[in-house]
Amino acid sequence: MEKIQMVDLKAQYAKIKPEVDQAIQNVLDTTAFINGPEVKDLQRELETYLGVKHVIPCANGTDALQMAMMALGLKPGDEIITASFTFVATAEVIALLQLVPVVVDVDPDTFNVSIDSIEKAITPRTKAIVPVHLFGQCADMDKIMALAAKHNLFVIEDACQAIGADYIHANGKTAKAGTIGHVSATSFFPSKNLGCYGDGGAIFTNDDELAAQLRMIANHGMKVRYYHDIIGVNSRLDSMQAAVLRIKLRKLDEYNAARRKAADYYDQAFRDIPQLKTPVRVKNSTHVFHQYTLVTNGIDRLKLQEFLASKDIPAMIYYPVPLHMQKAYLDSRYKEGDFPNTEALCKSVISLPMHTELTDEQLKYITDHVIAFIRG
Repeated sequence: MEKIQMVDLKAQYAKIKPEVDQAIQNVLDTTAFINGPEVKDLQRELETYLGVKHVIPCANGTDALQMAMMALGLKPGDEIITASFTFVATAEVIALLQLVPVVVDVDPDTFNVSIDSIEKAITPRTKAIVPVHLFGQCADMDKIMALAAKHNLFVIEDACQAIGADYIHANGKTAKAGTIGHVSATSFFPSKNLGCYGDGGAIFTNDDELAAQLRMIANHGMKVRYYHDIIGVNSRLDSMQAAVLRIKLRKLDEYNAARRKAADYYDQAFRDIPQLKTPVRVKNSTHVFHQYTLVTNGIDRLKLQEFLASKDIPAMIYYPVPLHMQKAYLDSRYKEGDFPNTEALCKSVISLPMHTELTDEQLKYITDHVIAFIRG
């Protein structure tokens, strides 16, 4: 049996090696390293795949979130609502722009932001909501968009963990994660469902004016070279990363299906284990399982993690500390106990290996040892 990895990029690369190597060589041959043809082709192919009017490639997912907020004209002191159970980048960019991060609780079953918690947090200073499609399943976008319309708010989707997921609207129509809000951000970090071989990201929008603004922001505020109309940043996706992403984009649905198959195996293995709560799959979103995250009950998850490590099985805890209890984001408005669902999840979740190359032999080895630990 091959060594089990949390994310096995080496095995995935081995299957696409000839294509990737040729694509990288083509970039080397053309020497169009920045904003070359590969970047423009990736942009068009992503627009087609997602069914969105505009894709603006950029340097990473954090930049994508930051530029999305810059393009909306938000001002220092404006409040932005997001979940406390998420990776820090979601709140980090809010704080960097001197906006005010307002964190709220999540649903204990889906891990996504609680609609009721959003509504209770809205004030006259609220200007935007940032729903995070955590671990690969969409937040309840119909309700979020309705709430935003009611209060005249922007919606910035953090789709960094959910590219390829389908959201099913109440009217039966489907839309890809990241194409429903006013603007959205994704990451192409190597471990993502669609990952490159370095850093990378993109912004999606259906708004023509917003797209034009975003393209200027990403390129030092320029529309015409050396004429700077607005304050921007330097955030570009390089051509080698775009070349890799073009190959992997063609396989994204296949990759996500492989992740779902592995998740099905886990679900079946743990279905009669009361100490483990398997991921809840909602009816209005497909799940692309960026992570496979269990909620433990009545067991010591750190000892479980140590036990699995002793058997050469990696396991991770996403995320051990909620945003409202992080040292950098301590705020007198929040205290321990304010967000019970988030705090309970931070103390109980554990994620098992999840990637496109997991074999049944590996999955059996993982699940057998998890069950062996629980049953003693």
